[in-house]
Amino acid sequence: MKQHRTLIVLAVAVATAGVAAFGVYQAIQRMPARQVEMATVPVVVATRGLALGTRLTTDDLKVVAWPATTPVTGAVADPATLIDRGVIAPIAQNEPVTTTRVAGPEAGAGLPPIIPAGMRAISVRVNEVIGVAGFVLPGTRVDVLVAVNDDGDEGTRQEPMARTVVSNLQVLTAGTRYDQEEAKDGQAIRSTVVTLAVLPADGERIALASAEGQLSLVLRNPLDVDPSDTKGIKMAALMKGTGPEPVLDAPKRRMIPGKKQAAAPAPPPPPQLYKVEAIRAAKRTEEAVN
Repeated sequence: MKQHRTLIVLAVAVATAGVAAFGVYQAIQRMPARQVEMATVPVVVATRGLALGTRLTTDDLKVVAWPATTPVTGAVADPATLIDRGVIAPIAQNEPVTTTRVAGPEAGAGLPPIIPAGMRAISVRVNEVIGVAGFVLPGTRVDVLVAVNDDGDEGTRQEPMARTVVSNLQVLTAGTRYDQEEAKDGQAIRSTVVTLAVLPADGERIALASAEGQLSLVLRNPLDVDPSDTKGIKMAALMKGTGPEPVLDAPKRRMIPGKKQAAAPAPPPPPQLYKVEAIRAAKRTEEAVN
């Protein structure tokens, strides 16, 4: 009888707890959702990923509410001020389109607004070898080498030589591409022309080098910013290899007609040798030592 009474009490307790939990759940469901008031400002963002050199249109832009507590430097509220302006830095989807990512109102789009202030763009013709097998991509850094026939001093024959013309140049375009969109997973981009950003003086060097010899591009690590300080190499030095320097013959005397030539100096006498008498058993010998 006592066991039945305990089971009845437990059943009533479980039923009461279930009814109470269900009542609380229904009460919470009927409570209206409270929205937290937050101050916002209109900001223009990109509707899709925008590559370098893109001309902005109305389809590329939209206005969203941005928290006023976290303002974006250079943000724009009116998309009309960005129409027909060129993108000078890649912009991701839903990323704010700031004034630092687009060119000026009159700069237009394409390659010109990408050129840094004070620099120029120069294009060089490349092939599969010169273009480092297609891995000279937009944004990479290269050195420019030239191979020419050096005239040398007056009266000497021409001798092939190679030398670094300009070092640590940024590649603006590979062919007509401004970005590495096609170079996914480290793939190469085949192109016949590479455009470089150079200082005016460096542009003159490259123009002269391309007219006088064969240009080559040398790909470099973007973190390596030290200039390539080399003096170049000529064919004679290249053929010497890395062995010991050859012994040069004494210069020949120039004969002048009608003038008595002085006699060549006599060679120095050999060093004096000392003689030592050696006795080995019953045999005596003389040996010379230095």
